[in-house]
Amino acid sequence: MKAKYLVCLAVGLMCIGMANAAGWWKPTPATSWQIQLQGKINKSFNVKMYDIDLFDTPQSVIDNLHSRGIKVACYFNAGGFEEWRDDAGAFPAAVLGKALDNWPGERWLDIRRIGLLAPIMEARLNLAQEKLCDGVDPDNVDGYTNATGFPLTAEDQLDYNRWLSEEAHARGLAVGLKNDLDQIIGLVTHFDFAINEQCQQYQECDLLTPFIMANKPVFEIEYKGNRNKVCMAANRRNFDALMKRLDLNAWRRACR
Repeated sequence: MKAKYLVCLAVGLMCIGMANAAGWWKPTPATSWQIQLQGKINKSFNVKMYDIDLFDTPQSVIDNLHSRGIKVACYFNAGGFEEWRDDAGAFPAAVLGKALDNWPGERWLDIRRIGLLAPIMEARLNLAQEKLCDGVDPDNVDGYTNATGFPLTAEDQLDYNRWLSEEAHARGLAVGLKNDLDQIIGLVTHFDFAINEQCQQYQECDLLTPFIMANKPVFEIEYKGNRNKVCMAANRRNFDALMKRLDLNAWRRACR
């Protein structure tokens, strides 16, 4: 395991590697959190974890959060292409599929082609490690349930998601499972937390129970619904829930 921090002393050219003895961050339920993927990051929330964009977030923001004892999960798109990213030119045409509904400039990826995607995703994970992220939030890891333009199977998705998990852990990064509810049984041992959007709205929250049973947090996001009802249901399940707006800016209403 590579050291997460490296301090080199000029005297005697002595270097001291300080590795995380536990391997990587392992959160538990009742981890308060904030997710903000748009706009200037509001760092004022008194929470245990921030989920923020890997590319757009300045290093100074991550350093500031760390100085206050806050863990940082870095978001990136693992199953979709985004035309505005700095590394967009690295994606071969062969892996680009249909456009994501309601997300201009994004296209699904052929996650069967791990050999082609590996250099790109590994570079993103390397960036997360370099920016001292504690974990990663890879998005769109349920392409097999969508019209991607490729004949993806459930087994293709399991292979890709497990590969992402192994690569994250190899870099000392915790990794979250974003949605992909139908594969939780096969993935809960590979992922350190779950991030879910709208499980209450779609009446799917029971599928996330294996994470709680494994003492791993479920970070729930709801965009609609009565806050009191949403929070009562989330707290009963021991989920860490937020009411958010679709643009995922700083606005939030926490359930606990």
